[in-house]
This record gives sequence, C-alpha cells and structure tokens, in this order.
Amino acid sequence: MQKKTHLLFVFLLLLFGIIGIILTYTIDHSSSAYKEVRPNSGSDKGNLAKEESSEITLAAIGDILIHDRVYNDAREGNRFNFDKMLDNITSELKKPDLLIANQETIVAGESIGLSGYPAFNSPHEIADSLKKAGIDIVTTANNHALDRGVDAQKLSLDYLNQIGLPHVGTYLSQDDQDKVVVLKKKGIKVAYLAYTYGLNGIPIPEGKEYIVNILDKKRMSSEIQKAKKEADVVVMMIHWGNEYQRFPSNEQKELAQFLVDEGVHIIFGSHPHVLQPIEWVKGKNGHKGLVVYSLGNFLSGQDEEYRDIGGMVTVTVKKKQLGKQTSITMDAPSFYPTFVSSKDEKDYKMYPLQVSEHAINKYSPSIYKEIMEHMQKEGQAE
Repeated sequence: MQKKTHLLFVFLLLLFGIIGIILTYTIDHSSSAYKEVRPNSGSDKGNLAKEESSEITLAAIGDILIHDRVYNDAREGNRFNFDKMLDNITSELKKPDLLIANQETIVAGESIGLSGYPAFNSPHEIADSLKKAGIDIVTTANNHALDRGVDAQKLSLDYLNQIGLPHVGTYLSQDDQDKVVVLKKKGIKVAYLAYTYGLNGIPIPEGKEYIVNILDKKRMSSEIQKAKKEADVVVMMIHWGNEYQRFPSNEQKELAQFLVDEGVHIIFGSHPHVLQPIEWVKGKNGHKGLVVYSLGNFLSGQDEEYRDIGGMVTVTVKKKQLGKQTSITMDAPSFYPTFVSSKDEKDYKMYPLQVSEHAINKYSPSIYKEIMEHMQKEGQAE
C-alpha cells in the first residue's frame, strides 16, 4: 500500500511539474508577444484532426518622401535610377515575407511635371526601384495624396497597377475602396488597411469620397470587422501624429487603443518623419496589438536632426490550425535602423545605421545604441 501511495505521489509531482512548465511558457510568451485563439465554428467530434502550422515575417518601412533634390540626384540622362540609393540595404529588405512602405509622394511621372515640396510628384522609377528592392505593397493614404489633384492621383495609381505593386489607402472607384486588400503568404492571409488624418486642407471632390481613406472611427471599425472575416492578421497603416515629435501624442495613443480594441493586430504609423517607440497595447478582450507609432523617414531629402534616421520593423506571425480552431501568435518585433547620407543635396545613399560612418560623424559613436533604446521607450507621450 505504501509503495502504491509513493508511486501516486511521484506521479502527481511529475504531472504538476509538467503543467507548471506549460503555464510558465504561456505566461512568459504572452508577456512579450500576442496570442489569439479562434474557437471552432463547428464540431470536429469523431475526427482525428491533424495540426497544421506556418509562419511568416511581416515588416514595414517608413516614408518614401522624394524631394526634388533626391530625384535630381537620381537622374541619369532621360531616366532616374534610385537603385543605387538602396543598394546597401536591399539584402535586408528582401528578407521579410511581406514588406510594406509608406509611398508618401505620388508617382504620376514626368508627363505632368515632377515636383518637390510642398506639392509632390515623383518619377515612375521610384516605384520600380521599391518593387525591385523587395517592397510588396505600399500605403498611399497620407497628407500628400492629392497634392497634384485627382487626375494626378489616378496616373499614380494606374502606374502602380501597371507594374503590379499592390497599394492601399487611395482608390480609383467606390468598388476599389470597398474591397479589403489581402495578401496571402504560406497559407497566412494578411489584410492591409490604411488611413490618413487629412490632406493639407485639399478638399475631396463631391461624389468622390472614395478617393482616400480619412480617419473616421465608424468607417474604420466597419472595415476592421470586414477584414477580420477575410484574413488571419489585420495590419493598419496610419498617417497620424505631430511632425518631428519623437514620442506619440495622447491622440495617437487613444486611437491606437481604439484600433486594438476593434481587433487590429499590428499598427504601423507614419507622418512625424522621425522614429517613435514601439509598444504592445492590451485590448479590451485581453488580446494584444503591436503599435509602431512612427517609422520615421526611410528615403527623403530631409537631413535635419533625426529626420535622416529610419528603419524596418519586422514581426514573426505564426498560425496553427487544428481542425476548425485557429491560433495566431506574434513574436516580439525586431528593428533594423537605417541612415540616409548625403552631401550638398547630392549623393543620397542609404546605410545600415549600425555601420554608418556618416551617421557616427553626424551624431555620435553611440547613435545606434541611442536609437535602439529610444524605440523601446514605450508608454511615453508628448
């Protein structure tokens, strides 16, 4: 009897030990990342379901803001070559499975005349170079979307369609706007949504409200719910905040909370032209959303303090499916900072911040460490 009691005691210790390990792993995992389990929509009783799993990396970069000095530097005879500006970082850009950029200037091309600040229009070739470098989709919802008018915007979107570069946030018709943009990779469907705070005071023509997505909670909520039905992961690209401020405003934080509460998994922000921190935001149902308040400038002609530093944020998303039950998890993000070097408004070239002598000479030998620490200063607000 004593022997049986002893064996039972040992068995219980082992059982509780295993449970403890599982619980510890779950707690540690959820403290730094996101997990979502979608319940069965039906019964799998009597079926021996096989678990299937896949994972992808989702990434984003900041503002592609092509000032006239940048496209003038790219000019080679009767064409433009932006490849040389991106060469040093192209290998990194090609690593993520899906990479999105904020194409802040329209790419209507030379037929209507190129222009820089304040009413931008860029050469077609910048879109060609982005696609060649590894960008899979661009957001076009920003305050410069209608800089040159509705016809110019159409020319820009027509060109993106022509080269097969998906876009989100501005549209050619109501039917276009009504469709959720979903990209699929390795069995994981990712929905991309995009909105901007405004258009620099430029009015949207009556009857063409579909042209660009303007921040509106009611519409955003509706589109998020639609996206959740069509995809595994919902990514929100949002143009918000205050220019040149290195920390998010209270308005940004409030809107981020709303979006996570509605079910957005990842928020990538733009507009401040400088980097703002990354944080996990807890939703009302206990789930988490990843918020990158600002990705800063990626390629631009701005060289004022911190406006020439940007980067790429990457998140690993894992999907597991057992029968009709699906779970989505997101690992802690990684950040790859970049620097745009130039001299006398020429020789624009991007470098990894960590090895950029130009950045070290301009800022300090500790600039890489400073930026990495800055991106982790979550919870602060201007």
